[in-house]
Amino acid sequence: MDYKDYYKILGVAKTSSEEDIKKAYRKLAKQYHPDKNPGNKAAETKFKEISEAYDVLGDPQKRKYYDKLGSNWADYQKFGGDPEDFLRRKQRPATGQPQEEYNFGDSFGGGNGFSDFFKNIFARFTGEEEEQKVNQNQRVGRGRDFETELEITLDEAYTGTARILNVLNQSLRLQVKAGIEDGQSLKLAGRGGEGADGKRGDLFVKVKIKPQEGFERKGDDIHCLIDVPIYTAVLGGKVLVKAMSGEINFTIPAGTDSGKMFRIKGKGMPKYKTPTEFGDLYIKIVLQVPKNLNQKETELFKQLAELRKS
Repeated sequence: MDYKDYYKILGVAKTSSEEDIKKAYRKLAKQYHPDKNPGNKAAETKFKEISEAYDVLGDPQKRKYYDKLGSNWADYQKFGGDPEDFLRRKQRPATGQPQEEYNFGDSFGGGNGFSDFFKNIFARFTGEEEEQKVNQNQRVGRGRDFETELEITLDEAYTGTARILNVLNQSLRLQVKAGIEDGQSLKLAGRGGEGADGKRGDLFVKVKIKPQEGFERKGDDIHCLIDVPIYTAVLGGKVLVKAMSGEINFTIPAGTDSGKMFRIKGKGMPKYKTPTEFGDLYIKIVLQVPKNLNQKETELFKQLAELRKS
């Protein structure tokens, strides 16, 4: 296994802080994410390298030993054990005497193939070190949790949708239920990074809902503005309202003021936990003042104004 300069891969200095490393990783991961580069093998390879680099540099303990082992890191990954002992053995000068046999059972903690340190250094964490399950006094290394983003439209949030995600060399079908909220995360258990013992972490998909012109979502309710001709507002009449479920013929009462708010029950967003129930649609009236009046229209408005004075 060739040595990889993880600092160079992330484009950061060895003196960079944890926060700088995290920022660099997020920027590169967003740039080379498979979802943004479908079918691009070079981008997919780059994304894997970035994830691998952050897997080490993003963990203070792994980073410490990566820095200490240097070019020996790649060899160490094959065997694990105590890094200090590994370096001593690696640096021992060649002699005519047979060297001490490298007992993997001792180094890895009693013949099971993995030492506590090996578990520590390859176990994945979600920001804070998790308590590991204990089985015969052995610690089990769990894979790192990963997060990705999925952007959908407000219409897709209303109806629900399904997407194919290509992440971490996996092709996953994700079902998004109707009524999902902006910023909500969906958990795909066991689809994150692979741990030392093969047990994967989780993948969290954060859903981003694109703004839709003419609509504003507030919880399960939808708010919109409706342009109404001044004649309709004065005399009353029907206006066509575009709701998420389709068009609605709504009756405007005579004498409706600009800014008046009306509620149409059950025409908002489906509720995520109970999708057979819906929020409400709120429509705000915006009066349309006629422009470019001809002479007759102007005279009629003047007559109306005189009548209102009297």
